[in-house]
Amino acid sequence: MADKEKKMLVAMSGGVDSSVAAYLVREEGYFPLGVTMMLHDQDLACTAGTHLCCTPDDIEDARVVCSTLGIPFHVVNFMDGFREKIINNFVETYLKGQTPNPCIDCNRYMKFGKLFEMADAEGCEKVVTGHYANVEYDEETGRYRLRRAVDLTKDQTYVLYFLSQEQLARLYFPLGRYEKSEARDIAEAQGLIVARKHDSQDICFVPDGDYAGYIEREAPERVRTALAASLDENLNNENQNSDNLSEGSKKSRGFQDKEKIGKFLDMEGNIIGTHKGYYHYTIGQRRGLGIPAGDRIYVVDIIPETNQVILGANEDLFTREVKAIDFNLISLPDADKIIKDIDEKQMRVTAKVRYRAKDTPGVLTLHGDNTVTMLFDEPVRAVTPGQSLVVYDGDYCLGGGIIVS
Repeated sequence: MADKEKKMLVAMSGGVDSSVAAYLVREEGYFPLGVTMMLHDQDLACTAGTHLCCTPDDIEDARVVCSTLGIPFHVVNFMDGFREKIINNFVETYLKGQTPNPCIDCNRYMKFGKLFEMADAEGCEKVVTGHYANVEYDEETGRYRLRRAVDLTKDQTYVLYFLSQEQLARLYFPLGRYEKSEARDIAEAQGLIVARKHDSQDICFVPDGDYAGYIEREAPERVRTALAASLDENLNNENQNSDNLSEGSKKSRGFQDKEKIGKFLDMEGNIIGTHKGYYHYTIGQRRGLGIPAGDRIYVVDIIPETNQVILGANEDLFTREVKAIDFNLISLPDADKIIKDIDEKQMRVTAKVRYRAKDTPGVLTLHGDNTVTMLFDEPVRAVTPGQSLVVYDGDYCLGGGIIVS
């Protein structure tokens, strides 16, 4: 029987993982309080054939699961903060020629921040989610550590690198010790309607997957400003001694003929085609370029100032050195002091430059001011500014930051 004096706040997404997490907490003798956060305009999520989170159907599934488990359920509206913290940053990052990870931002600024506030208000001891990860306490150092899940194919420590010691102390990830298949079996055995439900994959506020189209609809003036600036730069470079076009004519031409103002360049700087805006592309992209070529070509670099996209061969995508900022060092003793104040501290680690990337060993250098450089032992592919560099010591996540170069 659950003890109502031992309450835990359970983030309910309407999926199988959070549903099983709520069940496991109840079975361990705690009193789970199910909470689903409404983060964005629900109309955005009603697109057939998408695998999104936070849809109206997800909210209803979470409600049914909580009813089946006999636990309270609440829906809370955090839409205003979501636009400010997640959507605006998504747009601005793309317009800087980078590729954001809005799911990490959502975890960092919305889900965990808001959940702890609500847990305090409800008198809950812990915050529980369905993430595949583990939290351990190190008696020797007196710090909490973030450890990979038992199911390495589902491990989500990459998207949790930002967690603080205070948050880790109050977080519980019941699924960290289970395989995904076991979680589904538990859900089925308990008669939960989500037992065989697909996992969410797409960005919740861009249901059709057209990121560039969303940016144009969400921030048309920002797009106009960015493209006008790049048009001016290109025209100034091409017509340094010419007064053929006024400033107003340049900007007007940029939006009447947007398809032609962006240039594809090869690795030698030769123009090999035109495109409709640099924010349509990301490092490593091969499909949708519209460039006839005998060999496969990829996006190697993006230059927003001039609306240029550099294309090259697969081998041009590899690099050994990666710089990251806003680095959060989780579990080392005196971590806060190390990352902010100590210059040129080095350590051997492994690291990932994207969620599905393999761990690659190398040397991490801490520069102070929350900035690091990672020198990999061997080149890694398609390092993308805006994504995250996340570092590990064996099974333990040491921390991570935002890639800038």
